[in-house]
Amino acid sequence: MTIPYLCILIAALLPYLWVSISKASGQRYDNRDPRGWLAKQDNPRAHRANSAQLNAFEAFAPFAAAVLMAQAVGIDPIMISALSLVFIATRIVHGFLYLANLAVWRSLVWGVGFVSVLALMVLAIMRVGG
Repeated sequence: MTIPYLCILIAALLPYLWVSISKASGQRYDNRDPRGWLAKQDNPRAHRANSAQLNAFEAFAPFAAAVLMAQAVGIDPIMISALSLVFIATRIVHGFLYLANLAVWRSLVWGVGFVSVLALMVLAIMRVGG
């Protein structure tokens, strides 16, 4: 089960990649007032990277829960690994699409990642219910 656990780690770290890009995209970063600093930025990339960070944090908990649910009920490890890798791939692409301001593609990729999380949860629920 190394791959799903590694995917959970990557998903936990992705928000920090996007916030680092946000901080590097604006004027000199002010750690004394990070939210005020962001509000003053006129570089859209800084705001998009911050939005990618927030979305990555939002996506993390359901993904981690889905992986652990699937493992707890004995879903095929290959299926868990495959769906975990799909999620991570889509989350990375999602962040770069956010930076590139490609909203339609970003939303489509987000949907694929969301479906991978739902699939893990549904498989776990079906296993318990069956």
